[in-house]
Amino acid sequence: MNGANRVAVAGARRTTELRLDGSGRGGKWKGEVFRALLIFCLVIAFVTLLAVIVQAFVRGMPRIDLNLITQMPSTLDRETSGMQSAIFGTIYVMVGLIVTVVPIGVSAAIFLEEFADSTRWWVRFIELNVQNLAAVPSIVFGILGLAFIVRGPLDLGTVAYAGSLTLALLVLPTVILASREAIRAVPTSLRQASLGLGATKWQTIWHHVLPSAVPGIVTGTILALSRAIGETAPLLLVGATVFVTYNPDGFFEGAYTVLPVQIFQWAVRPQEEFRILAAAGIILLLAVLLVMNSIAIWIRNKYTRDA
Repeated sequence: MNGANRVAVAGARRTTELRLDGSGRGGKWKGEVFRALLIFCLVIAFVTLLAVIVQAFVRGMPRIDLNLITQMPSTLDRETSGMQSAIFGTIYVMVGLIVTVVPIGVSAAIFLEEFADSTRWWVRFIELNVQNLAAVPSIVFGILGLAFIVRGPLDLGTVAYAGSLTLALLVLPTVILASREAIRAVPTSLRQASLGLGATKWQTIWHHVLPSAVPGIVTGTILALSRAIGETAPLLLVGATVFVTYNPDGFFEGAYTVLPVQIFQWAVRPQEEFRILAAAGIILLLAVLLVMNSIAIWIRNKYTRDA
């Protein structure tokens, strides 16, 4: 009987391995075709992206100079027109976004992962909405920002911080999900060891869980901010003016614009000089994104080594 069982188990194992390997019933060549199709799609996407970047560099390099950073936009002097107001507006909006979304997003992730009772209906309701909101188109958040932040209950008007709050709504689900995954990845044994030595739950989270989760939290947050810095449609709805010749007066007063909106404004103009300026702005925005992603990688590697 034992011999028959061993034969049956060996046969079942072999059948399962062949099925997973894809070598049975023509599965091998289908797998190869599917793999080739995936590689082809990846190559097409990479080549398209590379073509766009190369075109932007070729057209925009003549305008990569100090005037691009130090001069205000101008429709008259096209040779020295710059993007200073858009750069300062982007800084205001991103600073407001960071000080808003990081504390709220990380705190929400800590609560949902460490304190919330997942059996409660309202906790499941919050988790479902966080996951669904991560896939909502950005224009919807722009409409909500216009209805509730620029007008409506908050009534901030078309100021830089209204843009920050609108983008915070956009990237908050991503920050929460990334922070939850980072916190969840911390070994349970670390929590148990801290609690076993007499630490409270909050001391365990603050001194052990969060430091271990920092690389994942920072990486997810900066990637979310990288998405926000390239958004145009929501900010157009909440007051990012397409042509501003002065820097914002502050977070809560004065008109503002941002780099994506300014690039869009230059790109739709028929004059070639403005399109060259738009290409230069694309290069500048790509440089900012590259710096942000590099910082995320550096922080992740630093804390990983320290851990």
